[in-house]
Amino acid sequence: MAGPPDDVVESEFASVRLSIDREGNDPRLRIEDLRTGQVGFLDALELETLAWLPEGGLHKLLDPSFLRWRDPGAD
Repeated sequence: MAGPPDDVVESEFASVRLSIDREGNDPRLRIEDLRTGQVGFLDALELETLAWLPEGGLHKLLDPSFLRWRDPGAD
């Protein structure tokens, strides 16, 4: 059974393609950064956690220098 078509979500800061990956044990959200091709996955528990985060709960992760542009050997 084919899943729904991919969707693209864009802003002036980011562009990602969203789809449902059904290859594992349970469905999960597949997120592809259209600028770099980097792919990440979120399962149902992780998505529910995002829904319950308080306002500002993602601010540290939204800082591009936090993970995206770090030296791989840095802590």
